[in-house]
Amino acid sequence: MEKRYIFGPVPSRRLGFSLGVDIIPYKVCSLNCIYCQLGASGGTTLERREYVQIDKVLRELEETLQQPGRIDYITLSGSGEPTLNSRIGDLIPAIKKLTTIPVALLTNGTTLVRPEVREALWELDLVVPSLDAGTEKIYRLINRPCAGLDLDGLVRGISDFVAGFSGQVWLEVMLLKGINDSDDELEAIARRIGEIQPDKVQLNTAVRPPAESGVGALGPEELEKARIFLQSRISSIPVEVVAGFSGKREDAEDKDIRTSILTYLERRPATSEDLSATFGLHRNEIVKYLGHLLDDGLIKEECKGATKYFLYNKV
Repeated sequence: MEKRYIFGPVPSRRLGFSLGVDIIPYKVCSLNCIYCQLGASGGTTLERREYVQIDKVLRELEETLQQPGRIDYITLSGSGEPTLNSRIGDLIPAIKKLTTIPVALLTNGTTLVRPEVREALWELDLVVPSLDAGTEKIYRLINRPCAGLDLDGLVRGISDFVAGFSGQVWLEVMLLKGINDSDDELEAIARRIGEIQPDKVQLNTAVRPPAESGVGALGPEELEKARIFLQSRISSIPVEVVAGFSGKREDAEDKDIRTSILTYLERRPATSEDLSATFGLHRNEIVKYLGHLLDDGLIKEECKGATKYFLYNKV
């Protein structure tokens, strides 16, 4: 079965084995983050509509769930901002009727300022919104938001959601070297976290291929230093570093795909789109494999104009 809307299960740094559900076309998003692993956006939007037909998504999901394999979470994520799909509130209870597997949402949080969006998400088990800045200047530098969005509105929307939500909210903070990792910016981020009051905070960094070249990742020691700093300011909220996925993929096919991608790149450079078409895998799953190969130093990336290529790393 060719999958258009479902990808994985893929190993997630926070969710174990996550079955992705993609309900937004490529890069339809309210932000254009400099670290986005899907590459730079051609534009931003706040328009909510049924970009992807939910009935088709559910049929594909139902078929996928009949196949063997471990799934820890069904995760609404994918190629853009999932809450821009106006029927997400119909999708969530429909998924709940198909399975008892918990359902999570990865979101940039920008639409949570709207009451109708918050209401549509009440039945979720877990929501992971993002907060990458404590000041408006850094918010605009990192997230490059759609017109009409600002940091105060983002924080207010997430805070209002947390106040009414019965599930878990894990707030992700993406730290970028030399941009939002100073003591002053971390202090401002801590104040914003205090306003939001999530169940926990997860620190991440740009370990996957980012949209913009020159976006630097923090090392383990730097992340731990930031964690200690933030924890000292918000002692009542657990702060953790989201480490790389340490478990092993259960299916030998996953190792075969990784090897096949590496073998392909030994012959010729390729974009993530090339590899997605070649191997019949969703772009997001390809990006996961590329990230692991980059982590291991087996491949490297090179930009030619606005196009990013991946190459075999001859050591």
